[in-house]
Amino acid sequence: MILQKAAFAIPGDYTTLTGGYIYERRLLEGLQAQGRDVAHIVLGGSFPTPTAADMADAAAQLTALAPDRPLIMDGLVFGSIDPNILARMAAPIVAMIHHPLAHESGLDAGLRAHFLETERANLTHTAHVLVPSPHTAALLQSDYGVEASRITIVRPGTDRPGVDLSCGQRAKATSPLILSVGIAHPRKGHDILLRALSMLLHRDWQAVIIGSRYDEGHARALDALHAYLGLAGRVKLAGRVSADELAQNYADAQIFALATRYEGYGIVFDEALSYGLPIVSCNTGAVPDTVPSTAGLLVPAENADAFANALDRMLTDVDLRGAMAQASSRFGAALPSWDDAAALVGTVLDRLVRL
Repeated sequence: MILQKAAFAIPGDYTTLTGGYIYERRLLEGLQAQGRDVAHIVLGGSFPTPTAADMADAAAQLTALAPDRPLIMDGLVFGSIDPNILARMAAPIVAMIHHPLAHESGLDAGLRAHFLETERANLTHTAHVLVPSPHTAALLQSDYGVEASRITIVRPGTDRPGVDLSCGQRAKATSPLILSVGIAHPRKGHDILLRALSMLLHRDWQAVIIGSRYDEGHARALDALHAYLGLAGRVKLAGRVSADELAQNYADAQIFALATRYEGYGIVFDEALSYGLPIVSCNTGAVPDTVPSTAGLLVPAENADAFANALDRMLTDVDLRGAMAQASSRFGAALPSWDDAAALVGTVLDRLVRL
């Protein structure tokens, strides 16, 4: 069988440690590992608010693609690129939408309306859409009128734990470790988590928040809040860490907590499940699709009191925590691999009919 060749357009540095970049990099590498000819098209890092130079470069690269090389297009580009560029392309377009840009939190009304208009227009030029969750698939059908037959849900793959979990179990005999993983960005809700933790200083726990200082202004605000709440000695703002250190923190933790405001998927939840961690998070976006109800407690977003109560329950109810850890481990063992995810994308490419 001849494998369909393709191209994959990703803006900026695809080694950046965010869930979206990890997802796309692993899929690109997985498609190439199949022996498939997949060109990596590097676009400017200013998307989704592109400079004129980055927009012009994208137009030149994408319109030059041959009609027999379908293009997988990252959602940051897809939702913000000029629809006239897509209309001029000869190559079939496969949109990869983690969540619609118009549903991003913290947007002003003008930018939200612009993204909504652009995404709707660009979807008319699209042969197929890849999404990471049923939640995003449902949004595209309800808000954008995309037929279900044009959408494929590709759940991110998961690597199995690369450390000896028995070492982590020994660490769990001491003060419970609460782990949070997510970039310093307002959407990740680390400010809500810090406020919740400040309400639980009478309990025995330690916490670490891991994630790059993606939004430096927000990272500085988190530093200031951390100091204001008196969390030094209890909560470590670790920033970006090595893969080995991240794995060891997962192994050492007893609870995974992310007070996210919205997720189109949330790869870190699968990582937590793979390590058998009970989860405290928010009932928003794709989180309920991703976190099994028997493996975690979900509360309303933007509610530090509710988040603190859920954490307190997880800390003090040992039987609940143990049952949720067991459920998490079962679900984690059944998660798809990255090879599984790439195989599904490959099937879409091989079956693609050019519009």
